[in-house]
Amino acid sequence: MRILILGATGAIGVLLIRRALKVFKSCQLILYVRSVEKVPDDIKSNQSVTIIQGQLTDQDALAAAMSGVQTVLSALGPSVKKGPFHPSNTPLANAYLTVIDIMQRQGIKRLICLGTPSITDPADKFNLAFSILVHGVALGARSAYNDVVAIGRNVRSADLDWTIVRVPLLTNQDTEEVIAGYIGDGRTNTWLSRAGFAAFVIDEIEKNDWIHKAPLICTA
Repeated sequence: MRILILGATGAIGVLLIRRALKVFKSCQLILYVRSVEKVPDDIKSNQSVTIIQGQLTDQDALAAAMSGVQTVLSALGPSVKKGPFHPSNTPLANAYLTVIDIMQRQGIKRLICLGTPSITDPADKFNLAFSILVHGVALGARSAYNDVVAIGRNVRSADLDWTIVRVPLLTNQDTEEVIAGYIGDGRTNTWLSRAGFAAFVIDEIEKNDWIHKAPLICTA
């Protein structure tokens, strides 16, 4: 199995890499990164890992990175610290358009990507805590909010086997057990460990339980 990981140098991306290497003993991971120096040394030296440096705007480099890939995993998302200063031209949503175009041209069908509750779903119901959370982001980091919403729109319109894994507030707890559902279903809450996200995404590669769906996952 050959897997491309975007957003590989962030906290979630590193956990995705480690989880994939643990679960898939014979996989080949392609990390497409802007800054190679941010990749941990043990991952750099792993023979199952290939690192390709490039920008999300570089179509040729992205296309080369996707060669022979069966699945694309993306941990791309706006920086929490830079949220209020996020660019207003939806750079991440535009990058997804490039990724999706290359995937379709190369016949790659499976995309599993990070989302947030700002991406709504018809199965969602009203929940006060999530309403406050989403409206807070929309007011305090409008450009980041618009970018995330546009990501959801672009991924949903793609002719791919996509899954948008929506996450609430993230923690650094070690727990990997999660609940997958929808906002206001009486089961989900507003907290998720990053390790839980990584475990869910890697499991979904094999299970394919959420194709063309956007579950909200949280710590059990």
